[in-house]
Amino acid sequence: MSSKFDPQKNYQQTKKQVGYMERQQTAPEDYRRIGFMSGLEVHQQLDTKEKLFCHCPSGVFHRNEAYNAEVIRHMRPAMSELGGYDGTALMEFKTRKNIIYHINNETACTYEVDDTPPFKINPEALGHALKISLLCNLNIVGEVHITRKQYLDGSIPTGFQRTAILGVNGHIQLSNKKVNLIQLSIEEDSCREIADIAHNRWYKTDRLGMPLIETVTAPELMTPNELKEAAEYIRYLNRSTGLVRTGMGAGREDVNVSCKGGSRVEIKGVAHNKWIPELSHNEVFRQWALLHIRQLLKERFQKEEWKMQFQQLDLLEYHFSYQPLLDCRKKEHQIVAINLPGCKGILSHFTQPGQMFADEISQRLKVIACIELPNLLHSEQFENIVSKNDFDKIRSKFKASETDAQFIIWGAVNDIQTAIEIIEERFKMIFDGVPNETRKSLANGTTIFERVLPGADRMYPDTDSAPIPLSDEYINTLQANLPEETYKRISLLKEWETPIDSHTFILSKNLFPVIQEIIERFQYNPKRISTIFGHTYKHIVGQYKVRSEFNYRKLIALFHFIHEQELHPNIAPYLLPILYQHPSMDFASMLTSLKFKKRSMTELIAPIDFLIEKFREIRKTDDPKDAANWIMGQLHHQAIGNIELSDLRKNVDKRVL
Repeated sequence: MSSKFDPQKNYQQTKKQVGYMERQQTAPEDYRRIGFMSGLEVHQQLDTKEKLFCHCPSGVFHRNEAYNAEVIRHMRPAMSELGGYDGTALMEFKTRKNIIYHINNETACTYEVDDTPPFKINPEALGHALKISLLCNLNIVGEVHITRKQYLDGSIPTGFQRTAILGVNGHIQLSNKKVNLIQLSIEEDSCREIADIAHNRWYKTDRLGMPLIETVTAPELMTPNELKEAAEYIRYLNRSTGLVRTGMGAGREDVNVSCKGGSRVEIKGVAHNKWIPELSHNEVFRQWALLHIRQLLKERFQKEEWKMQFQQLDLLEYHFSYQPLLDCRKKEHQIVAINLPGCKGILSHFTQPGQMFADEISQRLKVIACIELPNLLHSEQFENIVSKNDFDKIRSKFKASETDAQFIIWGAVNDIQTAIEIIEERFKMIFDGVPNETRKSLANGTTIFERVLPGADRMYPDTDSAPIPLSDEYINTLQANLPEETYKRISLLKEWETPIDSHTFILSKNLFPVIQEIIERFQYNPKRISTIFGHTYKHIVGQYKVRSEFNYRKLIALFHFIHEQELHPNIAPYLLPILYQHPSMDFASMLTSLKFKKRSMTELIAPIDFLIEKFREIRKTDDPKDAANWIMGQLHHQAIGNIELSDLRKNVDKRVL
């Protein structure tokens, strides 16, 4: 007699069989063993006044409810010239979605809804993108050709995105290797999604058409940390130009991941670089787990032999207590049971932390069949939501064997047939390996199914746009005003002994040129100045809200004032919060607010003997170091801005110790 099947035990066993490890415990050789390979598509909005192909303002955003009109569209696939259909188009057609666009007159025009041909490309955006291309060591094209890239998820009303390759075959220099860049393109941004519920998806068009660049690396990043380093490097490079937007959504990455024997899976729209290591780690092991599932099923039967069974259930025959199932009567929804021959142990097979293979099915039902979660129950759930008696009754209807597994799905009648097709299709995909798909990132480092990966042949010429020649003279003009390469900035920060934990803040906020100018103009100690910005200023930025009058030139002006007044730069951390909150206040008034007075070393050390006597009256210990520390505390405020504190300490120690 076989022992009782335990789904939780199966989940843990398959997790172990796959060899899943926490990222912190995973070594580079572990990634080499499973063939981790990854590349990036880094999207970055450009800071321009107008959109890319029309004169609508760029960077003006609205609340979800602020719109003047709605446009509704539906996806209908068309056969290509070669007689085939794009897989993404077919998937989107199955969803029977109503794509609803909320249009605000201030930020959208007839071009956005495909009622007007494009204007000429925004020359400001083109210049910005070409400068960044040059900084990426790319070979610039001689002529810019606008093409159309199919965008079939509804996020662009036309169904395509206008894009153009500007440079090819470049590279970036990481800490331990050079990574090749395939290309950099300029393109128009897509809509912002508001909601996606059942058969309705809502977008707003304020972001639509904003100029965007896409930097594509070769798939040469072999560990999650290397992947993050490349993403950070490109982010720093883009920001070093001062030509890009910052803030939530202004920069985002598509992370392409595969393993040995797997397929390219695209984790779409990762908004935070700090998520990349965990996401890519879990994705490569998800693929490794799917390959393990394929091996298990191949040992049991051939793909051609396998056939799924399904039957509609009558609520009156069962004793269901699960509310979503009971609600089906009121909603007039169908309940269907599905038998999966030979699939016992597959549904509860580990795929990624907190997810099993059954979740792969559930996510597709949500996206393609538009059945909102929860949308299924199965025979290998950790909790017994459906009683053993009810599942036994379902098994008897199918005359199922001990090696079978079962699903219960429910939903609107029109969606159930799609759902049945999806489940059968996904199980048959197992025999072909890891399906190409795009996945949505979650903050916990896992992903969920988003859509089928678009086909390779998704680009074609845009007949509405003429080619744009790029003269050598124009390119040379752009090249004359480029910042130094990012790896040189990183090298200088190390040379200055800037604390490593401040590098990200300095580079991401593009503070390096500010720090460098202050050091070179006023001959201040590099470590001191870079630490003030990397630690003190970082804290200020996180603590207070910036005023519109504030800009980086005011930071340089502050240090110019400190130098001109012959103040010690250790007063800067006390003046910076005042400047950040009151950028229009003059510097002399800032000093007054600190009750600052100029004092010489002689004036500062004069009261030391008195303070020694004072300490003897209040002392709690006889340790001379305690006395020195207390006296420094009394003189600290007066010394700031006047002398080096270490020099004052030497004088105190000389008298006390």
